[in-house]
Amino acid sequence: MEQLAVAEGDLTAVRAGSGRDLVILHSLLTDRHAFDPVLPQLSRRFRVTLPNLPGFHGSKAVEGGLAAYIGWVARVLDAFDIGADPILMGNGFGGTLALAFALAHGERVGKLVLCDVAPGFPEAGKQAFRIMAATAAQGGMGAIAEIAAKRVFHTVHLGKYPEAVAERRAVLLKIDPVGFRAACMALVEADLVADLPALAVPTLVICGELDQATPPELNRLIATKVAGARYAELPRCGHCPPLEQPDAFLAAIAEFLDAAGPGAGRRWR
Repeated sequence: MEQLAVAEGDLTAVRAGSGRDLVILHSLLTDRHAFDPVLPQLSRRFRVTLPNLPGFHGSKAVEGGLAAYIGWVARVLDAFDIGADPILMGNGFGGTLALAFALAHGERVGKLVLCDVAPGFPEAGKQAFRIMAATAAQGGMGAIAEIAAKRVFHTVHLGKYPEAVAERRAVLLKIDPVGFRAACMALVEADLVADLPALAVPTLVICGELDQATPPELNRLIATKVAGARYAELPRCGHCPPLEQPDAFLAAIAEFLDAAGPGAGRRWR
């Protein structure tokens, strides 16, 4: 598998494969490398574009709340020449952005895959983001490393995959604190529940049953509100299935992605 680093102005991404466009937005507490375990399989059928979210790997931070991030997604699709009818996939914060973009610009999205996503948080969840943003601003990203690891990985995996946990902590230390705060505040602002019935894009929602950051009930809420949406729950998995349970993740998305469309029938798993 060949990966190509691409850049357009202040936007950076990695691209692999050919076929129908699949754009993947990573979560707030990981980076695009969280999808490394599944990228070889996905790139057999799709042209996969993995942009660095604002504040990651030198990508410029975005200010202006959730609306600014929706505009950022539009810029990504334009700058990297994403074709018509793309599949938009997102994990965590990236999934919230994918959902918000699809609600605002459904005509630009062919399919939507939401992986461990909240359409909005209760007040306790919003306060957690406010605290993380303030802690990072005062003490640097290292001050929230332990909290972040526990939000990404369930406790059953913290000791099982020490190298992966260490890699995620190293990634966290490199995030721009300004970009991190902006993302946290966008998540505090996000309240998409009332808009969900208007979503007319074919949607698959996936959640790890042990996810503590965006628990299954928040993901099931999306699936129940969006007409025709499918829902899959992965046993013994936390917030980042592509990293924790790559085989189960690929199995969960296979039928949805294999439905009729450009490249259907091409072997990719």
